[in-house]
Amino acid sequence: MNLSEIRNTRHRPLLGDDKNALVFLIIVNAIFFVSLTFIKIIYFISYDSNNTAALFFQKQIIDWLALPADTDVFFPRAWTLLTYMFTTHSIWGIISTVFWIWAFGYILQDLAGNKNIIPIYLYGGFFGGIAFILSMNLIPALYQNMAFTPALMGGGAAVMAIAIATTTLAPDYRIFPLINGGIPIWVLTLVFVAIDYATIATQNGGNAIAHLTGGVVGFLYIQQLKRGRDWGAWMHRLVSWVDDLFNPEKKHTPSGTKEKLFYQSTVKPYNKTPNVTQQRLDDILDKINQQGYHMLTDEEKEFLKKASKDL
Repeated sequence: MNLSEIRNTRHRPLLGDDKNALVFLIIVNAIFFVSLTFIKIIYFISYDSNNTAALFFQKQIIDWLALPADTDVFFPRAWTLLTYMFTTHSIWGIISTVFWIWAFGYILQDLAGNKNIIPIYLYGGFFGGIAFILSMNLIPALYQNMAFTPALMGGGAAVMAIAIATTTLAPDYRIFPLINGGIPIWVLTLVFVAIDYATIATQNGGNAIAHLTGGVVGFLYIQQLKRGRDWGAWMHRLVSWVDDLFNPEKKHTPSGTKEKLFYQSTVKPYNKTPNVTQQRLDDILDKINQQGYHMLTDEEKEFLKKASKDL
């Protein structure tokens, strides 16, 4: 059994695993879409005119969830900076969002660990939303068209953050392998970036700037992660704290694996020769799943190499 086979035995969380952040993110987007679609149908069967139904649905529901460009409207509805990235009632909008979250998120989950997907999504959406508001109010050409620009909706900026983060980690990762050996993922990402860049000079320029900002955030997140700085750590601590409030009897296990060192007089100090045990192997694979392979210590990487030879 080689090293890659050992990592794949427990690296990816199962589809139904309650710890699968990728599936959770897709479910949240789907719940928002289904809920808004249900409410939209109620509006359309409650009014004689479709135009009237659409107007009231927009004013009474969507305007309270989408991100407005006008700061006078935004500040009383600051929560829209979070809700907008999950808000869409377009069938093609939800299909596109879910597809690209899965396509890039599946790779990112394998490369950087399960726990980084949601922080990257939220950071990309948050700063993308800030960039949208700032650009619409500070760029004269966009400011003049603010009254005709719809509020920002959908996970475009957040998905772009995941796409750029994935590409930063593995630019040569290939998709569609049956097409001449596969297409490098950086090519697909470059197409998305080029489309958004070309859209800046249009009425939807604020949306494009939001997407590109999300991409920059994804790049910076991975660069900091490579340096050992986890921007998502506070989110996980917050979730654990909230979980403890509702489950006081539940004890969270530490993310790191506590090592027990045993020394013998016949070997040199600090020269460990670990025995390959299934429990130790499972602990390391869990760490890869949660934090990514790059977070392993030299001793743990050496253990995996030894396991690949002995198993």
